[in-house]
Amino acid sequence: MAMKLDHEDLNRLIEKISASDIQEFSLEGEDFKLEIKRNLFEQNQLSNNLISKTSFDRQPVAQKSFNDNVSIVNEPEAPQVAPPGRSDLTDITSPMVGTFYRAAAPGEEPFVEVGSNIKVGQTICILEAMKLMNEIESEFNAEIVEILVENGTPVEFGQVLMRIKQS
Repeated sequence: MAMKLDHEDLNRLIEKISASDIQEFSLEGEDFKLEIKRNLFEQNQLSNNLISKTSFDRQPVAQKSFNDNVSIVNEPEAPQVAPPGRSDLTDITSPMVGTFYRAAAPGEEPFVEVGSNIKVGQTICILEAMKLMNEIESEFNAEIVEILVENGTPVEFGQVLMRIKQS
């Protein structure tokens, strides 16, 4: 059976896949091949790939090119590192790379403020990744003590978003 896909069919298919949890999808026809792969949760591998500078100390030429590479790589603003937390607080970290939003839409009330009491399953923020809005829910009954990320800013996988005091 031959399969015909027009642009509308293709767009609908891609939308369905985007809205699902499917990480990889491939479809082959007589005259086309469609492959979709998503790596939403892959950590930035950059830190693992940098070679320690000390190994180059005896090779000035390699040292120079290594430094050039690093300066190119580091042009984007370094992710903000959260100040060390109090031991009685729990960090809520980002499960993905994305853009952090405190409210459902511009002009709406933020999901939580410092001092808010939250319950398990309550939405505390949204992370947008690849045009998908991912509601992040609390895993704890707690009080919000610190919000460490500005609304609308990009976040890294594992970056501390908020600190809570569990109740």
